[in-house]
Amino acid sequence: MEVKEYSNGEITIEWRAEKCVHAGICVRMLPNVYGPKARPWIKPMNATTEELVEQIGKCPSGALTYRKNR
Repeated sequence: MEVKEYSNGEITIEWRAEKCVHAGICVRMLPNVYGPKARPWIKPMNATTEELVEQIGKCPSGALTYRKNR
């Protein structure tokens, strides 16, 4: 399974396209971060780490996860 990574320096967001059910929660919660038509489509610098963690926790499919950077 391919994993795409996007970092804001504090955390790295991992996205697994194959798991995504396109519920749209990410786009509705943080439209300045998630832009399905943009490239790259995830811009984690447009939100706080806390906002990103909260939103990722609501991803129903688990396609979005994160890890803390060292």
